[in-house]
Amino acid sequence: MRTLFHSESCKEPHLNVLNPQSWLQVERGKVSKIAPQASSSIGSLIKVPDPPIVRHFKPLDYVQILAQIHEELESCPPHERSSLYLIQFQVFKGLGEVKLMRRSLRSAWLKSSSVHEKIIFGSWLKYEKKGEEFIFDLLASCNKCAQEFGPIDVASELPNDCGQTSKTSEISGNESIRTVIFRIGNESVQCDRQKMARLSAPFRAMLNGCFTESHSKEIDFSENNISPAGMRAVSHFSRTGNLNDLSPDILLEMFSFSNKFCCEGLKDACDRKLASMVSSRQDAVELLEYAIEENSPILAATCLQVFLHELPDCLNDDRVVEILGNANEPQLSIVVGKASFSLFCLLTEVSMSLDAKSDKTVLFLKRLVQSATDRRQKMMAFHQLGCVRLLRKEYDEATEAFQKAVDEGHMYSITGLARISFNKGQKNWAFDELSSLISSSTSLGWMYQERSLYCEGDRRWDDLEKATELDPTLTYPYMYRAAYLMRKQEGQAAVAEINRLLGFKLALECLELRFCFYLALENYEAAFCDIQAILTLSLDYLMFEGRVAATKLRILVREHVEKWTTADCWLKLYERWSTVDDIGSLSVIYQMLESDAAKGVLYFRQSLLLLRLNCPEAAMQSLQLARQHAASDDERLVYEGWILYDTGHCEEGLRKAEESIKLKRSFEAFFLKAYALADSSQDPSCSSAVISLLEDALKCPSDRLRKGQVWYSWFHLSSDLRKPYGTCTLFQVGMAKKEALNNLGSVYVDCGKLDLAADCYVNALKIRHTRAHQGLARVHFLRNNKISAFDEMTQLIEKAQSNASAYEKRSEYCDRDLTKSDLEMVTKLDPLRVYPYRYRAAVLMDSHKEKEAIAELSRAIAIKADVHLLHLRAAFHEHIGDVMGALRDCRAALSVDPNHQEMLELHNRVNTHEP
Repeated sequence: MRTLFHSESCKEPHLNVLNPQSWLQVERGKVSKIAPQASSSIGSLIKVPDPPIVRHFKPLDYVQILAQIHEELESCPPHERSSLYLIQFQVFKGLGEVKLMRRSLRSAWLKSSSVHEKIIFGSWLKYEKKGEEFIFDLLASCNKCAQEFGPIDVASELPNDCGQTSKTSEISGNESIRTVIFRIGNESVQCDRQKMARLSAPFRAMLNGCFTESHSKEIDFSENNISPAGMRAVSHFSRTGNLNDLSPDILLEMFSFSNKFCCEGLKDACDRKLASMVSSRQDAVELLEYAIEENSPILAATCLQVFLHELPDCLNDDRVVEILGNANEPQLSIVVGKASFSLFCLLTEVSMSLDAKSDKTVLFLKRLVQSATDRRQKMMAFHQLGCVRLLRKEYDEATEAFQKAVDEGHMYSITGLARISFNKGQKNWAFDELSSLISSSTSLGWMYQERSLYCEGDRRWDDLEKATELDPTLTYPYMYRAAYLMRKQEGQAAVAEINRLLGFKLALECLELRFCFYLALENYEAAFCDIQAILTLSLDYLMFEGRVAATKLRILVREHVEKWTTADCWLKLYERWSTVDDIGSLSVIYQMLESDAAKGVLYFRQSLLLLRLNCPEAAMQSLQLARQHAASDDERLVYEGWILYDTGHCEEGLRKAEESIKLKRSFEAFFLKAYALADSSQDPSCSSAVISLLEDALKCPSDRLRKGQVWYSWFHLSSDLRKPYGTCTLFQVGMAKKEALNNLGSVYVDCGKLDLAADCYVNALKIRHTRAHQGLARVHFLRNNKISAFDEMTQLIEKAQSNASAYEKRSEYCDRDLTKSDLEMVTKLDPLRVYPYRYRAAVLMDSHKEKEAIAELSRAIAIKADVHLLHLRAAFHEHIGDVMGALRDCRAALSVDPNHQEMLELHNRVNTHEP
């Protein structure tokens, strides 16, 4: 990649770091050829960095670990459940399963057995959902409370076990006996002797026992570090059992006094009163030291909650880091009880996201190691510490940490030891260590990827091919092979190689590499497309090892592509949407957002594309932007409805759609209502209501985006097709209406109305809704016309750029041999689709090839935690009599989906046969 830079390019990441004379020269609006010197040094342009070491818990057999955790959860005491769910969270984090991670974290919070765990896991969930606060506001607008991770009332979670230490009733007797005066300096404080005696055993012994003070009317208390005002407050508490509105200083005096004289009731009251005064980080910092010194659990927990609810900002406060990071074990016990490992897991997570190389990250990781008690906790803690030490180039300390992780059983940490050995010139040792691991355990893709770093030539190529075979989701092998091909001047082959991964995994580093390829090939339009897709996903993205902002590269490349008018943009978007070119569509929308006024509609379209590309977080950000840029209240309500729908709040999304319809009958509102109704209603008869809503949607006027789509339709439909629509109707046709026709057709099919369904799909195809071929194929199949169904899907395959799903669907309409061929193509195009593995495994099982069938499923399970794959493998294990294997897969599957009914039934059946 470095040929794009001058020799001093790393100093200043400005526009002039690029050499426009060498490869981006513009003369009179024409693109010049790449300068010879740039072309000759293409090798350094496409240098691929080594793959990073994953910092997460990464067991060799995650299925076994999940099964163990599930088994332990079934029998462990309640106070251990949160810790087990935390380890489950770490396993899912290593697998990249964001939804499953959050569910495990939520389970840890729900199963918390102490106030400290509730604070930690509630704060963690709040941190994970940072940026989603607007969803809580939307739910509140629907009269639904969603602040479930807000601050808790610590005092109510820790009940008073001290009992009532003073009575309000008066005691009869001689006034001289029942009154005692405490002298403090020159002041005297009159107290009720019997009520003071009830405060604690020491006071009872002093005032009613055999000590001299029991016969004294006046007692000197000047040396007990309490002021007259403080003593008067103690006297008041002894008589009433209550604390008046007192200053923190007086309360702290009383707190210390209560500890000295063992006044548990007074101490608890002071503890609660001080805790109620903590309202800011400054308060928490000042009072936590007193809480630790005076052993005040309620005040300490309250201060901790304030800190954790301000993550990540509070970690920029050195005082907070000092208090939490340097507390000794007894002090830590006061602050966090027995949840120190959970606390430092959270602090480590946040600190690494801020700056993995920082001293505070190392501090928290050291505490994490110290608080780890079992092997799984130690594996995770030592591995993370090793990763951070390696980033800091502290090789000896990193080696020690990685080795301890390996000793505990975390074999992935061998990657860290190998990197350090290679840096020290011990390349052969690194290669041999990885070879030993491969030969002694079940081979995984990352093992071959890592070993490839320590060999050359054909051996390296073979290892990377094996890595892709075992784990097609690893990005480095594709990038290395593509770079190699580019250096061999095989540009098209290089692009094709990187496209293999981008076809199912939108990785920014791969888009960046393809951008470089397109520059080298002088395909500036394609390069411009990729840079805009990158900026859609990450506006602040830095390219070329973090040295140049992507926004600046876009400015340069833009000078070499043809300028598009607004009409050109609509036509380009229509074309790319119709050919299922999602990355291309993202790029066009990014460009349109620079000038087009209808930003709400464009951001909404962007969110749909990002969802299709499996980028849910980016999609939600786009939906939020659509809401912010809505041109009217009814449009804003629609976007709010989609936000609620996409976050699982279907009924609230339905309510937003209805509110929008009251303001204006729009296509979007009816479309949303149909979607939300279909998902929120369990009544099969709702199909007719959904049909009615979709029909109402098609009758509504179109928005500006769909009017833009009409330009394409008008210019490209033949005259005989234009005639029945007319200009007015054409202006109602567009992308969303194509989807409405397609969805309406699907509902008609479900209702058995095949003729009406076919009409919908044909009309959708007339306006180039390519995916309607799939619906029409289904209609042909239900009419027993399998050949026409096959032909329809073939047309979809030919038109769509992303066509793995089309091959999968076509496999249902052909004979076994062609089905096998189509499903092999699906796995080649998108190895994360699970149906092909299940089909092949079932065929092998029918042929009595049980081992091969289980191996086929295991190949997929190794790269994707999917309940359907685990369910089928468990059934296969049960069939061949492998009860333990079946039970393991059942437990792991229920970790993925605890409510899967068929899995629960299989688990119960297999569990009865356990030895």
